Amino acid sequence: MDTNTDTHLPDHGPVCRGVAGLLEGIEAKHLSAPTPCPDYTVRELLGHLVGLTVAFRDAGEKALGPTTDTPPNEALPRLEDGWRTTLPARLDELAAAWRSPDAWQGFTRAGGVDLPAQVAGLVALNELVVHGWDLARSTGQAYDVDRASLEAVLPFLEPAAASDEASGEASEEAGEVPAGLFGPPVPVPADAPLLDRVIGLSGRRPDWRPGE
Repeated sequence: MDTNTDTHLPDHGPVCRGVAGLLEGIEAKHLSAPTPCPDYTVRELLGHLVGLTVAFRDAGEKALGPTTDTPPNEALPRLEDGWRTTLPARLDELAAAWRSPDAWQGFTRAGGVDLPAQVAGLVALNELVVHGWDLARSTGQAYDVDRASLEAVLPFLEPAAASDEASGEASEEAGEVPAGLFGPPVPVPADAPLLDRVIGLSGRRPDWRPGE
């Protein structure tokens, strides 16, 4: 099936397909280009996407171990050969893992952090939405995100943004998104497109272009 077995739960599938669709437009010349993630080139962003899809697939399956225990900032991501085949497959696996209602129950672990499974599922969706935008913007491609995914991540990001503005801390114990997931929010007009509002809350300028 292409949708979640529980229609009340987010489906990662549309965003995963959107990210996978960007890979065809990535040329060798793009790999060394900058991205909205200050420490990452396109090559490293792709490596990060490969790693996070594995980690959140395993978090959804509750297959805890090395892939879910390693903090994402421990070292700059490395992009292995074969990523054009590997990344789409990992994206499909992540989407499939979170289509099970069991994935959203109890606690799990990602990036070395134990957190409610519902939070982990939204973190995964948010990572895909935002890093997909990073990848598209860095390689000059259009990027469309389904409205259901944007409506899921916008209220998820808002508490973290408010916490960042107030004190830079959020309560993981209370089931909130971990603070500092991306960066301090960037002001965006309230009537801006929904994707722009999500991107602003993630600490990015919606009008970012390479070289800026």
